[in-house]
Amino acid sequence: MFCPRSTPMPTYHIEMIEGRTVEQKKKLVEEITRVSVEVLGGTPEMVDILITDVKRENWATGGRLWSERS
Repeated sequence: MFCPRSTPMPTYHIEMIEGRTVEQKKKLVEEITRVSVEVLGGTPEMVDILITDVKRENWATGGRLWSERS
């Protein structure tokens, strides 16, 4: 695939409730990187991924904190 040097590759920002293992995060970033290179071109070194673990008490859906869910 063609990806000129001047074409910036993506930076992904992923926010998720804490609790995933390092192994799960490793697999996630490997797959996101693989698909990005497959679809957009470039090299794996051009893909940046930032993962933010969010405490359940700092995330709400439908008016309820995740820390209040069973």
